[in-house]
Amino acid sequence: MSDIRAQEIAVAYDKRLIIDDLTVEIPSQKVTTIIGANGCGKSTLLKALTRIQALKEGQIYIDGEAIAKLPTKEIAKRIALLPQVLEATEGITVYELVSYGRFPHQRYLGTLNQEDRDKIHWAMEVTKVTEFANSEVDSLSGGQRQRVWIAMALAQDTDTIFLDEPTTYLDMNHQLEVLELLQRLNRESGKTIIMVLHDLNLSARFSDHLIAMKSGSIRYQGSVEEVMTAEVIRDIFKIDAQITTDPIHKRPILLTYQLIS
Repeated sequence: MSDIRAQEIAVAYDKRLIIDDLTVEIPSQKVTTIIGANGCGKSTLLKALTRIQALKEGQIYIDGEAIAKLPTKEIAKRIALLPQVLEATEGITVYELVSYGRFPHQRYLGTLNQEDRDKIHWAMEVTKVTEFANSEVDSLSGGQRQRVWIAMALAQDTDTIFLDEPTTYLDMNHQLEVLELLQRLNRESGKTIIMVLHDLNLSARFSDHLIAMKSGSIRYQGSVEEVMTAEVIRDIFKIDAQITTDPIHKRPILLTYQLIS
């Protein structure tokens, strides 16, 4: 179990400050979703927490250690990141791509031992992509490809998985497929899941903890019931929203909304 905390961090692109004086602690073994309007700093925060984006000020800690001082391979043994823009996979089979997740654990480049192979097979079984093992990734549907990338992150065998908009460009059934998989990984394997989502109803349905950002800062955080309110939505998104309760999943749901008049 990896504990992740940001302490008074600031992040800037060139001279433009995106995040300023932000402090947050990610709940362990929970599903946390970061929400907010475009440009509020959601993806930037995700990149900062995984050391993809350098800090201007402050510090990120993982298990009490400053992440800036840890070797890259050590970080990769503790946290996995599925970015919004995925690398090209032309000519790469599903098995090959999933096996890349074992790189942080390999002593010799390209050499897989039995433990590596066991982890790869487990990750492919959990994500239900075993039948595609010898298929090229580019030949799969969008939902199938996303499951393969998640399998690679699982093969990395980390306690924590970060995902930046994992449902983007997927149709409704594939969105559910991916989010149900992530929820199952959290419930059954104790994985800490941190993701950025645009869809508020999916965020409410599949999360334990919500972080709502505005203008580079965390404006609200807490349980779904605490954050998914008309008042919060009005402040964060500048809309009047009608919130009710999902009759099936018993979670808050955005029924309808309109621009503030």
